Amino acid sequence: MNGLEAIVSGIIDSSVKKATGVPGYPITDLMEALGDNNIRHEWSINEKVALEMALGSSVCGKRCAVITKHVGMNILSDPLVTSAIHTIGAGVVIFAGDDPGIEKSQNEQDSRFYGSIAEVPVFDPGTTENAYLCVKEAFILSEKVRTPVIIRLTDRLLKSNGNFVRKNEPYQSKKIDKNIWHLTMLGKHQRFHAESYPQMCKYAETSKLNTYKENKKKSDIGIISSGFPSSLVDSIISDDISHLSLTVVNPLPIDLIDRFIKEHSRVLIIEETEPVIEKQFSKRVFGKLTGHMRYGIAEVEDIQRAIENINNDAVKRDIVSQTIEKRGPRPMCEDCPYMPLYFAIKELDVPVAGDLGCSIMTSSPPLSLIDAAFSLGSSISTACGFNRKGIAIIGDFGLAHSGIPALINAVHNEHEVVVVILQNEVAAMTGGQKVPDLTGLLSYYIKDTVTVNPDEKNIRKILNEKLEKNGVSVILAPAKCPRY
Repeated sequence: MNGLEAIVSGIIDSSVKKATGVPGYPITDLMEALGDNNIRHEWSINEKVALEMALGSSVCGKRCAVITKHVGMNILSDPLVTSAIHTIGAGVVIFAGDDPGIEKSQNEQDSRFYGSIAEVPVFDPGTTENAYLCVKEAFILSEKVRTPVIIRLTDRLLKSNGNFVRKNEPYQSKKIDKNIWHLTMLGKHQRFHAESYPQMCKYAETSKLNTYKENKKKSDIGIISSGFPSSLVDSIISDDISHLSLTVVNPLPIDLIDRFIKEHSRVLIIEETEPVIEKQFSKRVFGKLTGHMRYGIAEVEDIQRAIENINNDAVKRDIVSQTIEKRGPRPMCEDCPYMPLYFAIKELDVPVAGDLGCSIMTSSPPLSLIDAAFSLGSSISTACGFNRKGIAIIGDFGLAHSGIPALINAVHNEHEVVVVILQNEVAAMTGGQKVPDLTGLLSYYIKDTVTVNPDEKNIRKILNEKLEKNGVSVILAPAKCPRY
């Protein structure tokens, strides 16, 4: 079975009846697979809402899974950070899909960092078997330390094949202990560090999910790894190299790692995407910071090169920025109904803020339409910062996700902006999930709201008229995505 099936099996065998989340690479298929197994699953408007719903289930004694890609961790971080000292009831596990190599994302962030930010446990499984066991243990640990637990996933892990033995133990519902409200906010944090965090550290040091393969020739070389690269290390290392494979990466098993480092004179850290482990042991180990490993995705040849250079204290590594020309273009769909609208906007001499929906593909040549696109739902706020009235292009999913507060702010603070909403009724970038219809809300709140077909012959004239008016103007552009 593959890693995705292992995760699904682990969720089912943990008596989880509900899952929330937001679609995106590489975790969209995970949510769909849960639906196929009769688990109530719901694509939420955004990740903050998804986690808050899961926390509500936890309060009432029902375990819940939250499924998000790595950038979604930024959106749910507010309730996540508070939930650790607030405490929860039933287990909540966040499945964070990371994208090393940026295959289909706007950045390459590492979800493991959120463990230290929120002070919650993080698992980074490397094999299919480990993935299943992680899910099982994560829900139990979540209830024991009374915080959510993060499991980091990558596309290669989800597609990797392996074996695992399923276990379906009975689960007794656990509700939140309301005695927490006898403590102040400071008192909650003090209790957390007196009780919960020490239990996390003890678990990390003793967990059998962390494995140590000692070399048979008593060599001085050792490798510490986490996540999918652990399986790559196992596939290539010889008998004269020891390997400590970490699955529990927050809190780190400091004593375990210290002992490993002391037993070897040269220790290499293999991890992706950032040097999360390496930074905590810098000057005692080698890895990305010393040039032995590259940032981002880890490949077999990278590990082999690092081993070859293990006797060098530093390795000179030239970083060549990838270009669209070298990677290959990812153009707009030829039959996209919004192409006439994009060309009309292109002809205007105004700044244009884009979003992280399909319109992001208009940023590169030949269109080169967008000046900036920072995150999903960001275009309206970005355009409000322009030095003159410009255009914000946003999809209806991006608007529902996090664009509405920006629109309210624009009206409230009397900004100058033309908001063009691509109203195709689906989240086309992530698989065609349905999007709420906000037409009535927009028309009621913003008086200057018009609906225009994107192939309207005088669309440029309409855009110019809106640019010349004062205040916030909204253009709804309904169309059907041919793919969905």
